[in-house]
Amino acid sequence: MAAAATTGPGFLSPTGVEIAFLLVGLATFGAALVTVTTKQLVHAALWLVVALGGIAVEYLLLTAEFIAWVQVLIYLGSVVVLLLFGLMLTKAPIGRSPDADSGNRWIALGVAVVAAVALVWVVVDAFRTTWIDLDGPVQGSTKVSGEILFQHWVLPFEALSVLLLAALIGAIVLSRRNDPSDASDKGQR
Repeated sequence: MAAAATTGPGFLSPTGVEIAFLLVGLATFGAALVTVTTKQLVHAALWLVVALGGIAVEYLLLTAEFIAWVQVLIYLGSVVVLLLFGLMLTKAPIGRSPDADSGNRWIALGVAVVAAVALVWVVVDAFRTTWIDLDGPVQGSTKVSGEILFQHWVLPFEALSVLLLAALIGAIVLSRRNDPSDASDKGQR
């Protein structure tokens, strides 16, 4: 009886890409933690840039270049810029804000842990029997991503774009709202 031949590196002998994936994942996780724990809103937005950039690098390491560039263009180029514009237009406090912390950190941590466990459970349950066809087209390729997006996810994609547009319009309306004291000063002149 012949011994089973190994087909590649195993769990105890990771490749360079796997090590890089782990290191970038840890850095991304650290940036995400700083994003939600910092008390300065602008710093949180900038750490969000680092976290989303780390996710784009993870996509590159998984050879999903199209998804990585979509991550950079849409999330880093649009969503974070929209968030920063919203912070600036609504005159959000730049420094530490005492009203940004409600004092319910332990409750928030508990809700976050329960939500994370539920999310992991749902994803594992949904994809437990899913197998990737290695002989078919690459899963992160432009063709496959476009087919999946335009066949199954058109409505949520468009709903998200309308939501972002509404948020931008709302930020502009809030920033242009006049104070009653300004109106009385103009009427007296």
